[in-house]
Amino acid sequence: MIDLTPLRLPRPHRADAARNYDAILEAARETFAEQGADVALEEIARRAGVGIATLYRNFPTREQLIENVYIAEVEAVCRTAEESADLDPWEGLSVWLHRFVEYIGAKRPLAAGLNRESATYDACRQALYQAGGPLLDRAQASGQVRPDVTIDDVMRLASGIAGVDFATAAQREHVLSVALDGLGVLPVPSGHGSGSPNSSLGSN
Repeated sequence: MIDLTPLRLPRPHRADAARNYDAILEAARETFAEQGADVALEEIARRAGVGIATLYRNFPTREQLIENVYIAEVEAVCRTAEESADLDPWEGLSVWLHRFVEYIGAKRPLAAGLNRESATYDACRQALYQAGGPLLDRAQASGQVRPDVTIDDVMRLASGIAGVDFATAAQREHVLSVALDGLGVLPVPSGHGSGSPNSSLGSN
């Protein structure tokens, strides 16, 4: 997986300064999700329990703050892919895609503030592709996913679903399960809740 650490602003070494840094990131993550990327930075500082000067000392610009929150979120999704590698190949891919769609859907307000031409955005995109690629490869090698499916197909499918405003999370999960069926998976054990069997494709 691509190491995104060099793209992050450095975390202070001093304990109290490091706590402020972490508090600002957490407050920013929550506030951006609730109010969008244009929220007043003073509100983020207030939630973090620090002064606005401390926020700017750690994150000199709004863009840098947004990028650092985004990097942390992408790293969390990539870790989920690594954890899913120990599951059954189909289940591992499905679990990760459900997590990916949940993540993308929740981070739409944050993503709106990202510079899509930045090195950070490109590196994060590549990291997500590299995280999901091995899961797809395993599922294809096991005969559970159509061999003509590419990681680009999978990511576009998941991103498209994540971009829809569903009435409920359950509705989103159902649509994703139906879409996963189109990957040509073989029947999976009941109880996985990760897409229904595709009998016509599975019998080819």
